Amino acid sequence: MASSSSRDGGSPWKKHSCRSSGEPPEEKQLRNWEDLPWEVTASIFSRLMATEILMRVQFVCKPWFDICKDPLLWRRINVVNDREAAVGRLCRHAVDRSCGGLLDINIDYFGTDDLLEYITDRCVQIKRLRLARCYHVSDAGLNNAITKLPLLEELDLSLCTFSKEPLKAAGRCCPRLQSLKLNRQGRIPCFVDPNEGLEVNENAFAIANHMPELRHLQLLGDRMNETGLQAILDGCSHLESLDLRHCHGIELKGKLKKRCIEQIKSLQLSH
Repeated sequence: MASSSSRDGGSPWKKHSCRSSGEPPEEKQLRNWEDLPWEVTASIFSRLMATEILMRVQFVCKPWFDICKDPLLWRRINVVNDREAAVGRLCRHAVDRSCGGLLDINIDYFGTDDLLEYITDRCVQIKRLRLARCYHVSDAGLNNAITKLPLLEELDLSLCTFSKEPLKAAGRCCPRLQSLKLNRQGRIPCFVDPNEGLEVNENAFAIANHMPELRHLQLLGDRMNETGLQAILDGCSHLESLDLRHCHGIELKGKLKKRCIEQIKSLQLSH
């Protein structure tokens, strides 16, 4: 690839190398971003938001545009935006560029049922799905998406309003699911009556009854009590890590505390 020294005006992406204070100014060295190996540049781009690549990076120069079209760059898509009206369209464009090879996607704020359907109709190899503050995704929309992701290994639902039904669907349709994260902190009362019945334990029972292969479980701010925790320990015998921070309905003591310590390698509690 030609360096900027052969072009009029050089490249805007040059930067000076570090030098000692005693080095003469005329000996300073210039480095051109275009001289980086393709693999290094692609690795850097893969750490950017999808919107940054599609709206800025790909327009810098022709070599960068070619890199940004490579499906390998779009195996992981991260889109966080709550203002841009066009962000849904950009996310679809990123999905198209993956050519079905998408493995990991994070959607924050702007998710909808239609967008999830678009993604999962085209990318069935997804191993990690994260939805955060996606208040316009319904139970039915998430259920429909999950049924098309048999290779899903990690499901992360943060500050969303889903019921237990998507958890059941994940247990039925995703036999490789090993990690589940539910962050309800800030969306429900911090303190609950530990004597409440089935309703506070509905997530725990759905997990216990449908996800026997789980290795990692995070339930931030869940309302379950000791009954729900007991069900999880019984139903998910392979659990290695359990995060129950802000689960104030659980008073861990006695035999239940002893069992948690013996069965779980990494245990995080509210207290």
